[in-house]
Amino acid sequence: MAEVHEGDAYDLMAKLPVESVDLIITSPPYWGLRTYGLEHNEDILQEWIAEGNDKEQAPSYDWYRLHGGCLGMEPLPEWYVSNLVEIFQRGAHALKPGGSMWINIGDTYFARWSSIRFDGRQGLGDNPRMRRKTPMGGFRQEKQLLLIPARFAIAMQDKRWILRNDLIWEKRNVPPRPEKDRLRLAHEHFYHFVKRPKEGRPKYYYDISAVEEGARDVVTVNVASGSDGHSATFPVRLIEPRIVSSCPPGGLVLDPFCGTGRSLAVAVKNGRRAMGFEITSNFSTSARVNIGSPGFVTALADAVDQGEVSVEDGPQSSLF
Repeated sequence: MAEVHEGDAYDLMAKLPVESVDLIITSPPYWGLRTYGLEHNEDILQEWIAEGNDKEQAPSYDWYRLHGGCLGMEPLPEWYVSNLVEIFQRGAHALKPGGSMWINIGDTYFARWSSIRFDGRQGLGDNPRMRRKTPMGGFRQEKQLLLIPARFAIAMQDKRWILRNDLIWEKRNVPPRPEKDRLRLAHEHFYHFVKRPKEGRPKYYYDISAVEEGARDVVTVNVASGSDGHSATFPVRLIEPRIVSSCPPGGLVLDPFCGTGRSLAVAVKNGRRAMGFEITSNFSTSARVNIGSPGFVTALADAVDQGEVSVEDGPQSSLF
């Protein structure tokens, strides 16, 4: 069984039945990189302040989206972290006590004037882009690595999630960058969370025999090209061990930001049920096609193994 529901993950997560999902695995939109073709209100910070609020205090996600906000386009990285945590909390009830959550999230450097792609990855290609001003202050300083993944992980711990692993995804095939005063950003974080039990130690499904050889928390997987117009998609070799190790056969895998459905197709290929949420119509349509294509996952994995994909730099970005 596999299905894709079009809509905002914030709404759809809340509709899931209690303890119905075995594994949540996803890569949400990263902060300040691209719009994915969605509209965003560039005056939203001023509107928040005009209502008598402090810009350092993040609004609720519901206020943010009702005022034209788009996930990943928050005026401040603190707002982004707050929104992500709130959305995942909406699905906490649906995860089984023995379930897992794997969240892939990338970092970025701060610039007062940042470059936002409408699509595509940062630094390569001639994809249309815009520039916007982001307020400085506190840790938001020019050239600062923002440590967004770490801030997110700590915020999740504050909500009682147990962080079991910080898996480092090493990307060997990132191309050269123009910067001469720092090393290339060639890794991302993939966090493994489980629920904190009411008492005792956490217990959850985990088949360590299904992970990469050596069972190390650093894995090397080449960046893969996107598909169906989506530039930020999971490499099959990265997510397949996560799905097989953290979801029992026949269990339900949920990707609340499923894009073109790559994680769902991998789940189905490995005998799991799959459900995806996607807010963008063209991607949700592609996801429905891809999860019904038996050769989709195999073709993607073989293409990467044989070096037949174009590579770009930068972070990648239902049960009713």
